[in-house]
Amino acid sequence: MIKITKRYCIKVPKNITLYYSKKYKALILFGPLKKILINLKVKILTSKKTRVIKVTKDPFCEMSQNLKRRFKSIQGTFVSLIKQTFNEITTLSIKKIKLVGVGYKSSLIYIFDRCLLELKLGYSHSIYFQIPKGIQISCLKTNSKIYISGKLYIYVARIAALLRSYRLPEPYKGKGILYDDEQIVLKEGKKL
Repeated sequence: MIKITKRYCIKVPKNITLYYSKKYKALILFGPLKKILINLKVKILTSKKTRVIKVTKDPFCEMSQNLKRRFKSIQGTFVSLIKQTFNEITTLSIKKIKLVGVGYKSSLIYIFDRCLLELKLGYSHSIYFQIPKGIQISCLKTNSKIYISGKLYIYVARIAALLRSYRLPEPYKGKGILYDDEQIVLKEGKKL
């Protein structure tokens, strides 16, 4: 019997069904929004009665003792990966961005079947960003807050980082594109 500590045990929510294939080294998770396939490097134990997944530190193939020591760290990584996948298949991921600065505005423009995000960020021109499929972007009436939502957290975070890169917050006045929960520590200017 393999002894596994509590932190490597994951409780499966009721609205998620899972299928584990030892032959293909894969775990398939079905949720209300979508399904995801996880390729495994370590063996897992599943229990239908208690709805618990236990992640072991045993690899699927034989390897040397030196490689097994390095392989231990992968156990915790797979636990966090499975937990994040549970979150992705049950809820939508949302990132909030705020525009800080005089005249900084955002608006949505619809041209034929495409939707563009127009950003006015103090440059001599407007920046137009084509919204990819699978991502929803909405602007509030104040035009200073942008909500980015989608099914994949990594994809939503990547789009938010790309939009933020158009005008990074500067440290003296705090103007720029910031995440909603981000606080900028302002530097002091030169004194005469």
